[in-house]
Amino acid sequence: MTTIGILGSQFLDTPELPFHQFPLTYTRTAFIDALQSVGATVILIPIDQELAKLPELIGLIDKVLLTGGEDIAPHFYGQDPHPLLSNTNAYRDQFEIAAVHEVIRQGKALFGVCRGQQLLNVALGGSLYQDLSLSETAKLKHLQAPTKAEFTSHFIQIDPQSSLNFLPERYHVNSYHHQVIDRLAKDLTPIAQATDGVIEAVENKAKRLLAVQWHPEGTWHKIAEERRLFDYFVNQL
Repeated sequence: MTTIGILGSQFLDTPELPFHQFPLTYTRTAFIDALQSVGATVILIPIDQELAKLPELIGLIDKVLLTGGEDIAPHFYGQDPHPLLSNTNAYRDQFEIAAVHEVIRQGKALFGVCRGQQLLNVALGGSLYQDLSLSETAKLKHLQAPTKAEFTSHFIQIDPQSSLNFLPERYHVNSYHHQVIDRLAKDLTPIAQATDGVIEAVENKAKRLLAVQWHPEGTWHKIAEERRLFDYFVNQL
């Protein structure tokens, strides 16, 4: 059985803290349910500022999942904050960037979702548009809220020669992001794009890295192809 380590998210400050104002480490239950549905054992790995522990932590698991969440602090890709930048958590950024490099060092697989794709790109030397409005090509509504994640909202085109060849070439996905890849990391290959050119999936087959910009955890229970995405990650990547 494959053991998946989900790198945890955090609630740090009021008013977002839901449990008597204590900081929380958490992940979305939908990720756990989706991974367990395809046979995985799931471990939640909390953010730890003692990065020296990472080799041991990554050694406990077979593969890593990077989930969605806050914007990535722009100093990690050499920029000052734009006024449209949203909430950031530099502790999480630092931990996940270090985890990406440790995953690669240990030769383990990694799957990124939404922020996870952006973080992977930054960790490998790429950059982001801090808001969709700063991109000359992004024209679609990529942040579909308040529409729920179980509904898909826009089309993407998938490279049929890529690891996502089990999905239709023209595919409809949900969308919950206001940041997008600007400069693509040289170790990543774009394998899906929205109709406005926004990169919707990337991979590095040799290093067993895959990431998507949409949220399959919101639709896996009703769209068979989205469940296959988790199955591919757990049982093939």
